[in-house]
Amino acid sequence: MKRKVLAIILGLCLVLAAGCSKNQAVTSSGTDNKGEATAASTGEKFKVYLITMDQMDQHWVNVDAGCKKAVEELGNIDYEWLAPDVKDDAKQIECINNAVAGGADAILLAANGPDAVTSALKEAEASGVKIIYVDSAADYPAIQTLATDNEAAGKTAGEEMLKGLQAAGKTAGKIGIVNVNAATASCVAREKGFRSAFDGKAYELLETQYGEGDAAKSKDIAANYITSGCVGLFGANEGSSVGIGNAIQESGDTIIGVGFDKSDTILELIKGGYILCAMAQNPDVMGYEGMKEAAKALAGEDTGADYVDTGVSVINKASLE
Repeated sequence: MKRKVLAIILGLCLVLAAGCSKNQAVTSSGTDNKGEATAASTGEKFKVYLITMDQMDQHWVNVDAGCKKAVEELGNIDYEWLAPDVKDDAKQIECINNAVAGGADAILLAANGPDAVTSALKEAEASGVKIIYVDSAADYPAIQTLATDNEAAGKTAGEEMLKGLQAAGKTAGKIGIVNVNAATASCVAREKGFRSAFDGKAYELLETQYGEGDAAKSKDIAANYITSGCVGLFGANEGSSVGIGNAIQESGDTIIGVGFDKSDTILELIKGGYILCAMAQNPDVMGYEGMKEAAKALAGEDTGADYVDTGVSVINKASLE
């Protein structure tokens, strides 16, 4: 494994800035990097980083869990998870730069937006780092992308809302959409699919409002939608979904809420009847298979298809009983 002298020096002296947090490193044995690895490995060791959009969502914790499971099986990976404290392009770029300086051989990246990290990824690749996308890709070539078919999943969410509205006797009315931002490709695709389900239907889809994936901000947005008379609310990610669910719960009104992602809070909101259903992705699969593909790429093996659909399922109250 060739590593530029400058990258090694930077990796030894780098102090990670507050904006990009470093989770405990995991070696091939699953212990922290201060202990001795117990997994026998005669091959070359590789350094792989997971860099997600933020640390706020349980979704990313599950991606990390999938990575750790693969690391334990592989036996030759030194692994770390880096993430900004909030969704922020500059902070994610900082994470990428820190990973390169820390000696990364490969990065699994959930890009916050399609364009902002391009220069950082170009520099990383020039340093010999292999790029694999999990959950959300940037507009820069990578070995593979493992993600949900977000547009299709968004359309399913819209279809589920239509069923719920009709069952509640709401054959027309306003629909509010709470998204993360206008740049995160995965969430933009979800909204596109969601809106397409309402083509030709007697509902008015209002202008999208953005809560940056923050549950509190999303709740305030959802509350305003409710005040304006919306009969349905769509949350495009975990924080957005928690926000709409909490707003519906506080309002006491019969409003059909549909969300994205699976977390303990979302499950409780579904059980309580405040969210009709949520589109559950498979973040553990993204992390597990992404790490396996990184290992293949680093070993010079075939990594297969450029895109892998990791699937989605509908979670509703009936499925939780």
